[in-house]
Amino acid sequence: MSFPLLTATAALPAIGAIATAAVPAARRTAAKWLALLFSLGTLVLAAVVFLRFEPGGDRYQLTESRAWIADFGVRYELGVDGIGVALLGLTALLIPFVIVAAWHDADPLETKSTRWRPTQGFFALILMVEAMVILSFVATDVFLFYILFEAMLIPMYFLIGGFGDRAHAGTDESAATQRSYAAVKFLLYNLAGGLIMLAAVIGLYVVAGSFSLSEIAEARANGSLEMATSTERWLFLGFFFAFAVKAPLWPLHTWLPNAMGEATAPVAVLITAIVDKVGTFAMLRFCLGLFPEASKWATPVVITLALISIVYGALLAVGQRDIKRLIAYASISHFGFIILGIFAMTSQGQSGATLYMVNHGISTAALLLVAGFLITRRGSRLIADYGGVQKVAPVLAGTFLIGGLATLSLPGLAPFVSEFLVLVGTFSAYPVAGIIATSGIVLAALYVLVLYQRTMTGPVQESVRSMPDLRARELAVAVPLIAVLIVLGVFPKPLTDVVNPAVEHTMSDVQKKDPQPEVEAAK
Repeated sequence: MSFPLLTATAALPAIGAIATAAVPAARRTAAKWLALLFSLGTLVLAAVVFLRFEPGGDRYQLTESRAWIADFGVRYELGVDGIGVALLGLTALLIPFVIVAAWHDADPLETKSTRWRPTQGFFALILMVEAMVILSFVATDVFLFYILFEAMLIPMYFLIGGFGDRAHAGTDESAATQRSYAAVKFLLYNLAGGLIMLAAVIGLYVVAGSFSLSEIAEARANGSLEMATSTERWLFLGFFFAFAVKAPLWPLHTWLPNAMGEATAPVAVLITAIVDKVGTFAMLRFCLGLFPEASKWATPVVITLALISIVYGALLAVGQRDIKRLIAYASISHFGFIILGIFAMTSQGQSGATLYMVNHGISTAALLLVAGFLITRRGSRLIADYGGVQKVAPVLAGTFLIGGLATLSLPGLAPFVSEFLVLVGTFSAYPVAGIIATSGIVLAALYVLVLYQRTMTGPVQESVRSMPDLRARELAVAVPLIAVLIVLGVFPKPLTDVVNPAVEHTMSDVQKKDPQPEVEAAK
């Protein structure tokens, strides 16, 4: 038996979580370094997975299959395709930066309530989330995926509710109440989606007799799997609802601004740059892969919801007074672009959507982590409490600007490539939808530039006059992320070479071909 590389990649952060949690309470610094080392080890294994993956090879590679719950037909099956390997790499890349950025976020905090912040538990929870997300990207058994889809909610609940943002304008009691509200809302929304998905998972097994993606695909290919139209549509809706909550898609999005606003900036990165990508990834793998006819049937409605997310999220971002909530609403708009690209059902759209998942993760991490450094210095999330920061902390302002320009998809930075492909793919199939989606670009420029203008330019406010610039640890977070944004902006080929063959498989699943341009004959 070959070395189980995918299992090892997911198991290493899980082992790191246990080891970090077991570090004695007085050894907080040791726990931080241990968590960082395990995350770097996971990054190395993820790099090996990426290098061993052959874009022109089988659809699922580095496969593993073992019996798990034999009486119910559940197997421990893993395999990675081009989309999964790209998102696995994104997760493994971002976690070390999340840990370094959160270096002091869980240190003991003396407040009126003398609240203790268990450092070891905080970093152990981050590693546990990483393990579950990685495993969800490579699970090819539907039931195994469902278990991971639900289980990752538990550590995220404690990260949001137990380790909230210290830059809170209210009292300790009001801050704790808002954190609890945000954590419970996050959990209830996602649990509701998961319960509906569970019914659909059971229904799929009743119809197909298997949870294995490969077995279901084989049965459909040889004609032994017959699924009534109404059955397929109901099952599709059960899966899609859960993924739309996780993504999040309007109108199931309302938990995200609360969760990101109350969480620390690194945990907010975990939410929107990593965990939420499971929802959009699952739309490609499970909705389109398992229910191709139902996916085409639902396309007009899904595209409409995606367009509403794009415009609605951008408009609300323009009107925000809270920096982190602005970034949260911007993310809702960006997830609308991703879902639009998926359901445009063109190769350009789906390639762009996959690249958008990766590039949005990196750009949001860069902007949100630098914003977190800014908020930590001033102790406020309100935009009105800043002004003239670029004169006292030019490096902080510069990195914040680049992160913002990436968010608005400036040419030369990574998100531009993905957004361009999404729009090209959408225009070729649904021109009106493409025109409406373009308005999101204009609004993105508005909310990003207004945010920068109000916080970084103008007269120096007295409250920021003594603000220090980025320190070495913070530069170690911001500079590499910006470098990746620039590299992928000018040379995205390593990612597109991996993603495009997987997109071709998905297009084959739904039996769709790219629209041919209409060219008038020369006279």
